[in-house]
Amino acid sequence: MTVAHRFDVVVIGGGHNGLVTAGLLAKRGFKVCLLEKKDVVGGAAITEQPFGPDFKVTALSYVVSLLPAAIVKELELARHGYRVFPQHGYFAPAADGSSLQLHADGKRRHAEVSRFSKADADALDRWDTWLSSLASVLGPLLGTVPPKLGSKAPAELLALASLGWRLRALSVQQVGEVTRLMGSSVADVLDDWFEHPRLKGVLAVSGVIGTWAGPRSPGTAYVMAHHKLGDVGQGAPAGAWGFPEGGMGGVTQAMRKACEALGVVIKTGAPAARVIVKDGRAVGVALESGDELDADTVVVTTHPQHAFLKLVERRHLPDDFVRAMERWRSRSGTVKVNVAVDRLPEFKAKPGFDPEVHGGTIVLAESLDDLEGAFQDAAAGRAARVPFADVCIPSVFDKTLAPEGKHVVSMFTQWVPSTWAAQPDRAELERYADRVIARMETVAPGFTSSIVGRQVLGPHEMERDYGLLGGNIFHGELSVPQLFHMRPAPGYADFRTPVRGLYQASSATHGGGGVTGIPALQVVQAIIADR
Repeated sequence: MTVAHRFDVVVIGGGHNGLVTAGLLAKRGFKVCLLEKKDVVGGAAITEQPFGPDFKVTALSYVVSLLPAAIVKELELARHGYRVFPQHGYFAPAADGSSLQLHADGKRRHAEVSRFSKADADALDRWDTWLSSLASVLGPLLGTVPPKLGSKAPAELLALASLGWRLRALSVQQVGEVTRLMGSSVADVLDDWFEHPRLKGVLAVSGVIGTWAGPRSPGTAYVMAHHKLGDVGQGAPAGAWGFPEGGMGGVTQAMRKACEALGVVIKTGAPAARVIVKDGRAVGVALESGDELDADTVVVTTHPQHAFLKLVERRHLPDDFVRAMERWRSRSGTVKVNVAVDRLPEFKAKPGFDPEVHGGTIVLAESLDDLEGAFQDAAAGRAARVPFADVCIPSVFDKTLAPEGKHVVSMFTQWVPSTWAAQPDRAELERYADRVIARMETVAPGFTSSIVGRQVLGPHEMERDYGLLGGNIFHGELSVPQLFHMRPAPGYADFRTPVRGLYQASSATHGGGGVTGIPALQVVQAIIADR
């Protein structure tokens, strides 16, 4: 027998965007229910224990970034346990025993880079200034609701004019820089600025991380800029990256506590089966259990192809919208390798413990060609012979993650064939992970023997276990055809959908991609405006 429950808003998906949406709406007086199919909220930002009770691991998302201070303040996340340890620069060891370290301190960084190229050391200061100027342009745009380009409706023409007015302060040079950025590869941009392959290799990683593209692919320059945006017009400091206490689950559990304190009803182990639509309007959600939740407003925060090709019957959606969802690109060649170790790795280039090395990001990439070769392997249908990895050891600062003297190591790696999301090859995946470990062993002898537990998650596991279709951590590629007014479909980048009362706030919407919460801020404003 179907049991109906009444709410003002039902939010589908208990990831960070769903939690922030639910909490902000509840704070504004709405009666909210949040649905999560798993037994724990957090989506891809959860802390797990694959190696037993002694170790805690953030299986996928592993650093907090771009989360606006407005969200932290309004939901009082610090009161609920939210704490972030700052990230300490970048360390790039090489197989020959040398290393390049990008210190947070400008003078030390200049001296370090000068060992490889004095010209690059000088250019790096100008590079920072240039990135800051980009942030001043792109940051506010990240928090802007894209207008419906091409619409002749007066309200949309007014929104377009308003955007043009906001951009009036941009110089011709700034407009040119942004235009060039959107279509360029990160390799092209770096080649214009720097000469040494080691520095370009380290800096290129932020242009390809989580992306089905190599550093020489057009559009990766924007991905680099997206990762560098810290000031999004919400008061967040630029470049605010760090390791949350308790892993990423510490972030989403703080969000859950905030939601519960505000009266949100959270249902875990409650997968949604269907958005109930009557006369073109969303009126509730049917659960797989058979229960139904009545609501005037429904918000979906899951992958758009799940939301609109599975939860909403196609007869309720325009054909062009369905086609846009079917064409949505969500490829990935990402593999996350998590290991528990009985001691810290000791690098040939930096013997002993160094908090700036072990407490920063360790980059296993020696050049642009190094990265490009790994991608071309995967594009040709084979796992990279020399994978690159973005490595962090959060237990250096967060003692809650591992026993004294032991640690957890997070290795975000690329690439394997994107086809492995649908047709996994577990044996090859494990061999690929072996090569990742071997690359770490080359720069930190003894690393392999220190491992007491290993977890390997490829595109298939990311799709099956975390709802990341294609294994894409952004719910869709951050490519030019899928940005701003195209994210996730033309005419529907304003966080609304073709169904009245049905809204969207996944990472596939504008401002998403990473743990930003910006889609949640925007969808809440849209719901309130429509009411």
